[in-house]
Amino acid sequence: MTKPSLPELLHAAVTAVGGTERPGQVAMAEAVAEAIDDGSHLLVQAGTGTGKSLGYLVPALAHGERVVVATATLALQRQLVERDLPRTVESLHPLLRRRPEFAMLKGRSNYLCLHRLHEGVPQDEEEGLFDQFEAAAPTSKLGQDLLRVRDWADETETGDRDNLTPGISDRAWAQVSVSSRECLGASKCAYGAECFAEMARERAKLADVIVTNHALLAIDAIEGAPVLPQHEVLIVDEAHELVSRVTGVATGELTPGQVNRAVRRAAKLVNEKAADQLQTAAEGFERLMELALPGRLEEIPEDLGYALMALRDACRTVISAIGTTRDKSVQDEDAVRKQALASVENVHDVAERITNGSEWDVVWYERHDRFGASLRVAPMSVSGLLREKLFADRSVVLTSATLKLGGDFNGVGASLGLAPEGTEGDDIPQWKGIDVGSPFDYRKQGILYVAKHLARPARDGDRGDMLDELTELIQAAGGRTLGLFSSMRGAQLAAEELRSRIPEFPILLQGEETLGELIKNFAADPKTCLFGTLSLWQGVDVPGPSCQLVVMDKIPFPRPDDPLMSARQKAVEDAGGNGFMAVAATHAALLMAQGAGRLVRASGDRGVVAVLDQRLATARYGSYLKASLPDFWYTTERNQVRKSLAAIDAVAKQAEAD
Repeated sequence: MTKPSLPELLHAAVTAVGGTERPGQVAMAEAVAEAIDDGSHLLVQAGTGTGKSLGYLVPALAHGERVVVATATLALQRQLVERDLPRTVESLHPLLRRRPEFAMLKGRSNYLCLHRLHEGVPQDEEEGLFDQFEAAAPTSKLGQDLLRVRDWADETETGDRDNLTPGISDRAWAQVSVSSRECLGASKCAYGAECFAEMARERAKLADVIVTNHALLAIDAIEGAPVLPQHEVLIVDEAHELVSRVTGVATGELTPGQVNRAVRRAAKLVNEKAADQLQTAAEGFERLMELALPGRLEEIPEDLGYALMALRDACRTVISAIGTTRDKSVQDEDAVRKQALASVENVHDVAERITNGSEWDVVWYERHDRFGASLRVAPMSVSGLLREKLFADRSVVLTSATLKLGGDFNGVGASLGLAPEGTEGDDIPQWKGIDVGSPFDYRKQGILYVAKHLARPARDGDRGDMLDELTELIQAAGGRTLGLFSSMRGAQLAAEELRSRIPEFPILLQGEETLGELIKNFAADPKTCLFGTLSLWQGVDVPGPSCQLVVMDKIPFPRPDDPLMSARQKAVEDAGGNGFMAVAATHAALLMAQGAGRLVRASGDRGVVAVLDQRLATARYGSYLKASLPDFWYTTERNQVRKSLAAIDAVAKQAEAD
């Protein structure tokens, strides 16, 4: 039998999912197939509507190598596992003469722990375990959540938290799940043979395609002990998120509450001397955290350094003591011991990392009104880690709608540890970037408007002129506005002011309801506006007339006092580079590209992206930022934009009336 061609396979898959073949999708599939065949690396920018999931799944399945697909969002994971992969596998089966297997794999804490569910939860104040179902009042939200989990446990096949709908609170889930450090291990656990996390791992070992998330990919790279099965091809979707997700996994945190919890958990399991040593160290650390001032700690203050060393040494003593002390009066001692050990080891590891003082780490102190004081440590850069762990032994494809910043892929490539495209040399990963475009005609469907006449925004300054402009734009658009703000405070002030100015247009504000409810209500009523910050820049998919104006209040540079970003910027400058462009401008370009992408989500969408920050038109870096956005028709003319919005609104109203 003749081997089917890639176009044949792609056509079968697209037909199966009810889609339409697009030139960009074909170009992407061919490039992915070529990269897999020659073992090279590929960055693919594929605009909204390209159908990029089939653009990488079809060539990957056709090649026959084991593939890991890592995504950033739950929505895409579900789309792949519940829709794209089942249909694609079935459609390709007659042509490939085999049926590839696929599986989902996440971190252990995403799965229901049967030991916790049936035996109870180790508690901090007393020995043994307690029954969380008895402890929580049945009428309380926590009690109701836990009872629902108990019923769900009898019917679920996966134990995956994301398959429990509606979802439950983090507090409730913590009662019925464990981290990898807290897990007893399948061989020691009475429920090991039925363990949902172990079953997910076994399914992954047998699968041809494993769908996971960026966080587990990062853990696999960072921790040395592999959690993903061996694979020949890695595909990273939503790749613009990868660096921040890896940074998050590689960030350590110490808080007084976390340290005190470790003290309580260990107290009954070690000798009195070890317990007292840890208690004393915890009290010393807590006193200093009450006195510290927020900001980066380029050098650890002497008194804090001594407190951290005392904490590290006390944890080390407790870890040794936990291993030798047994107390048969403690109910299910192994589970209690394992949780205590996990808490103490985490405190030890972070305290040791900070006291070691690596030049490649950034340490800072921060205080939150709600969460209190914390000490954090994060890598200056994850590029070296990614270059070494990600690109060494496999072909890697990274794709997103926003990878080409300022006109090329080198900015994103550098953040991933890649040398500029085309650079030759031993041990330098070879890669290429392609932009397969978008099926949308951005110049006909959208306008990029920069309010050049507004005053230059000052940090935390009064922006009355911006609010005037925003009011007029919303009125011209008839509502239909997604407001993307660079800070939550800015979003709150704007919502409060405009609710009194234009009460005829309801304004939803992030944080007042769940994100899902907000987006649902925004899509349901065209007159409604939705204001918010970071997650809205990337998380809103509302095609049609409900979103015809996307407003950015200002260029979303990182805060000047952001310890990690400012440290990264300084490191680039110390090495002779342009820190502002490499860090701040790249960060802003990525967010703006994502934000502007909220406007056109379907071929019939029309509208305006309005940037209420003159710097996009007047500053030297403005051209770099504009080159990172979709190729909308560009203007700074206020009246022209208002007329265009009014015309788009009129067409939408007529369509609604019809």
